[in-house]
Amino acid sequence: MKNTLEYMGFIGSVHLSAKDGIFFGKVEGVTDLITFEGASVKELIASFRQAVDDYVELCRKKGKACEKSYKGSFNIRISPELHKKAVRRSLQRGISLNQFVQKAIEDEL
Repeated sequence: MKNTLEYMGFIGSVHLSAKDGIFFGKVEGVTDLITFEGASVKELIASFRQAVDDYVELCRKKGKACEKSYKGSFNIRISPELHKKAVRRSLQRGISLNQFVQKAIEDEL
């Protein structure tokens, strides 16, 4: 079971507060904090879609991009043993570790 919603290219995380009896989430991949909630799945989905619609409209009015910009570089944390295996495999293939990781991500996506 995935714990995300998708609408208009946006992804929303989904969580449950058993204490409060509500579902809640936030829109991921944007620079602003956009939250939504609902007492049922139907309400949660409607709230998520309304939050996205409102955000897109706000961005349009302000003339700003809706999605977060990405640099193309990031840090990952893996075990030393996995790091060693990845370096060895990249050397065997005659490519850099960066190229090896990029290929692995491309293959997965």
